[in-house]
Amino acid sequence: MNVDSAGEVSGEEISGEALLSVEGVSFAYAQRKVLTSVSLTVPRGGFVALLGANGAGKTTLFSLITGLQVARDGDVRIAGLSIRDRRAQALGSLGVVFQQPTLDLDLTVAQNLSYFAALRGLAPKVARERGGEVLAQLDLVDRRADKVRALSGGQRRRLEIARALLHEPSLLLLDEPTVGLDIPTRRALVDYVHGLTADRKIGVLWATHLADEIEGEDEVVVLHEGRVLRDAKAKALVAETGAMDLERAFSELTGPGSAAA
Repeated sequence: MNVDSAGEVSGEEISGEALLSVEGVSFAYAQRKVLTSVSLTVPRGGFVALLGANGAGKTTLFSLITGLQVARDGDVRIAGLSIRDRRAQALGSLGVVFQQPTLDLDLTVAQNLSYFAALRGLAPKVARERGGEVLAQLDLVDRRADKVRALSGGQRRRLEIARALLHEPSLLLLDEPTVGLDIPTRRALVDYVHGLTADRKIGVLWATHLADEIEGEDEVVVLHEGRVLRDAKAKALVAETGAMDLERAFSELTGPGSAAA
């Protein structure tokens, strides 16, 4: 068991603690309510899909989890640590791929990773070693000296995932990471991230509006107009609605004539 300098048990060592726990979070911009009592958990080694149409509140929820916004109601805990009380420590175990690209197009692949590593406080030698590892895993080693603007859309997304993994996070958040990519590239990224949960036991929260990115055993949190409608295995949602697949099940749950409509 790890104990920090304040004499408190490290959240990541608490037996059975979820890597991410969102507890009754609500949020509004001025008078417009965006999220209402949203709760979800991501366990170690779990792939949780946050499924919702554009405007459902997925990106706002990510901004709360990553500390860019602060919820007045509810709490967000990462590895057992509340970002309200222990923000820096909690966010230290988090890797993020935002919906909007955040790479510097005029830096090389290697320079983008080095800059991020410095922000994370990684020693240069460690940064180089880990950078080489993640680039190899994502088939980008031969592009490390190229400027990012020379990469394809899929390669840039892979680089953003590589960057998010550089400091070896226990929890990975991806907000619509496949937007604008072709089907084979989307599939490859989905498969790679699923592999992280199996091979490294990383917890993943994958926000998407595309049901075909979700597998039957994945946990699905259906977010609709700022509320969680369902939280269940994808195959259970399909069975519940009697639909042919998850895409049709999602339409049944959120479309006109549904209980949520």
